[in-house]
Amino acid sequence: MASLSESRIAEPSKGHRLVIVEGIMGSGKSTTSRLIAKHLQETGRAAVPIHERTDPHPVRATDELEHWFEPWKDVTPEDLANRSLARWTAFVQYTQSNAEIPVLDGQLFHGDLTHLLLMEADTALMFGYIRKLASIITPLNPFVLYLWQKDVERAIRTVCAERGPEWIDYQVNWKLAAPYCVRRGFVGLDGLISLYRDYRRLTDSLFQELSLAKLAIENSERDWPAYERRMLSALGADRQGR
Repeated sequence: MASLSESRIAEPSKGHRLVIVEGIMGSGKSTTSRLIAKHLQETGRAAVPIHERTDPHPVRATDELEHWFEPWKDVTPEDLANRSLARWTAFVQYTQSNAEIPVLDGQLFHGDLTHLLLMEADTALMFGYIRKLASIITPLNPFVLYLWQKDVERAIRTVCAERGPEWIDYQVNWKLAAPYCVRRGFVGLDGLISLYRDYRRLTDSLFQELSLAKLAIENSERDWPAYERRMLSALGADRQGR
């Protein structure tokens, strides 16, 4: 398998009607989503960033569940996948009838796919879900930006150090109570790191398979000016593209 740094970049296009920024927690998704929306606006394109905590969220399928953060208590993986695909279908129809370009913070991987993993969904189900989702959003000519880090443990420990013990306890108490983590005996910060190693292996493979316009950026060094130039050039949103 080719490394992520070698992932194909589609030809820059100003026809993207949807941008999705992906990566593990703390990878810079939210900040990058806002930056991309701002630059699209500056090049004359209506764009709106949609944070992962937007409530109600236009595509998050767990919002209507009683235990929205523990969907394994309410639905099966198959049901959650179908709910998600239905919401994405409605979202695409709505977006096609509006001028705004949504810039999503996660939701292709970081969102319902994360819940499917926590629910211990079959790998075949998760790959099938993403393939169907990619087909649903294809009419919007989407662009997927994937922020990744070679050393997952370093990345997780860095964000945990930045956000503090209360945030760490929240993440550990929520995610490690899921069936996937309980069955594997994941506990504490080390368990959270193990979970995200598994998650990254999954999303790396899913990203490689995507036939959509896409760009992977290894951002461990946090050289944001350089990353910004690459992503905006790939999107056709750099100032020279005006």
